[in-house]
Amino acid sequence: MRNYDLTPLYRSAIGFDRLAQLAEHAASNKGNSGYPPYNIELLSENRYRITMAVAGFAMEELDITSEGDKLVVKGTKAEQDSERKYLYQGIAERGFERTFQLADYVTVIGADLENGLLNIDLQREIPEALKPRKIEISSSKLLDA
Repeated sequence: MRNYDLTPLYRSAIGFDRLAQLAEHAASNKGNSGYPPYNIELLSENRYRITMAVAGFAMEELDITSEGDKLVVKGTKAEQDSERKYLYQGIAERGFERTFQLADYVTVIGADLENGLLNIDLQREIPEALKPRKIEISSSKLLDA
């Protein structure tokens, strides 16, 4: 019997745990190399933060787009001087595109870049009509009248 590690399926989901949808998303994920690394934090019951390590990218080279239930973060590096000759090149100078699947009612409320870390703050705002509500239990005397 084989054991499958499903933790990579949960890393890109924020606000929900729909395994089937995540499995479909992971199966269609093309060339996701794990670059750049990121964390997803739970700040409170309905607040989240994605922190991405984007050292070397200027603010103008980063683009954050939220459309429907997808959050796309792109980094585009400007062309480098081809005259450089490296003895060793261990610093990645490539662009990236990272897509996150958002749950219903999760929206981006802000982003900032500080010390090479891109912080994207998210909040889940459930409409009042969908929130649980308390139902009063009445006495049977009122129903008989």
